[in-house]
Amino acid sequence: MAILQAPRSTWYSLGSSSTRRCTRINITATINLPRNQVSPHDLSIPKIIASRVLVEEFEMRTGHTTLPTPGSEKNYDHDSIINLDNSKRRSPNNPPDAMVIAKLYAIMDSVADRVEMHKNIGAQRDNWNLLLLTSINGITLTAATLAGLAATINASGPPLLALKISSTILYLAATGMLAVMNKIQPSQLAEEQRNSARLFKQLHQEIQTTLAVRDPTATDVSDAMEKVLALDRAYPLPLLGAMLEKFPKAVEPTLWWPPKRQRQVGKLGEETDGNGWDGKLEGEMREIARILKRKDVAEYLKLSKKALKVSGILAISGPLLTAVGALGSAFVGTIHGTPAVMFAVIGGALASVVNTMEHGGQVGMVFEMYRSTAGLFRLTQETIESNINERDVEGRENGEVLKLKVALQLGRSLTELENLAAASSRNYKQAVDQDLASKLFWQIIY
Repeated sequence: MAILQAPRSTWYSLGSSSTRRCTRINITATINLPRNQVSPHDLSIPKIIASRVLVEEFEMRTGHTTLPTPGSEKNYDHDSIINLDNSKRRSPNNPPDAMVIAKLYAIMDSVADRVEMHKNIGAQRDNWNLLLLTSINGITLTAATLAGLAATINASGPPLLALKISSTILYLAATGMLAVMNKIQPSQLAEEQRNSARLFKQLHQEIQTTLAVRDPTATDVSDAMEKVLALDRAYPLPLLGAMLEKFPKAVEPTLWWPPKRQRQVGKLGEETDGNGWDGKLEGEMREIARILKRKDVAEYLKLSKKALKVSGILAISGPLLTAVGALGSAFVGTIHGTPAVMFAVIGGALASVVNTMEHGGQVGMVFEMYRSTAGLFRLTQETIESNINERDVEGRENGEVLKLKVALQLGRSLTELENLAAASSRNYKQAVDQDLASKLFWQIIY
């Protein structure tokens, strides 16, 4: 056993340049050494040295950096430790604006409330879809049954008249309810609220992250406000007067973000390296944005148009069939009795099938899903282009972080993203025609 005594003159200091605290440390270590293998004279305890720059950065970014290993402090300098904008660092000598923080917390509270509202209203509208579908199908089939029973009564009189009137009333009620249901598309309304709740959650998390990692500014407050208002416009809560058009003439991606600010475009040949960016990464991101625009956004808009066309056909067919059933049931027992019964019974059966296909299959929800997916790719495309157009690399988002976000957004690894960009740059037309940028939503198409 060997007992080693550290030098009594060992000191360390922690603190900022204005406040320092010195402590004398006596270190005593007891080490069990195998005999005849290691000599106590061969052991030494390195000095505890903390670089002044490292200490200051550690205090400002507590929990985000680690102290250097002993003996490695000579490899560090102020620029290689962390590259932060001085205005964004947390520093006790430069406290954040309390009013800015208060405003951001107020926006967070409002966003959290919107999340709950959209979740509750989404669940309500999903129940509408189920209850209306079941009720209308029940009414339609009951009307068809009454029309068939009326046809079995040979003699005219109160029984026949009662069955005919009841069948006609039920058909007319089903026609009116189905017309309203097809107009508002409850399954599509529920999908809108699910999307909005998810996006408001993302915004809530973004604000939390901003407050956690750096001092917020007035720009952060205005950006958060713009995002909240953009989401309110994209996914309105009320039905009357503010409901989104369920059968638009022109299909466009859903836009839930504020317009991107104009970037400062520099001169050609200007240096664009730094902040995680270089010429290779910029070329890759440009190719990815091009594929997103030409392939992914266009593909999902095409699917949206197909879903909208199917939804429109079914929305017209359902009320039309129930109206035909009502007309047929009104003429049961007359000189046109045989064709009238056929129209009343078969029309009701077909109306139930069409209604089930449209609302049970939630065609409106599928249309909204495709349109919002196209919006997601449009947002990714605009984010890439906005950063590329900014020639001041310090004003961009960090290149490596942006690349990671885009890869995750598209369901690809970083290597797959690079290979896709390389294939596009070699043979642009072939790459775009054969492959989508996103792998995350392929299952929805194929």
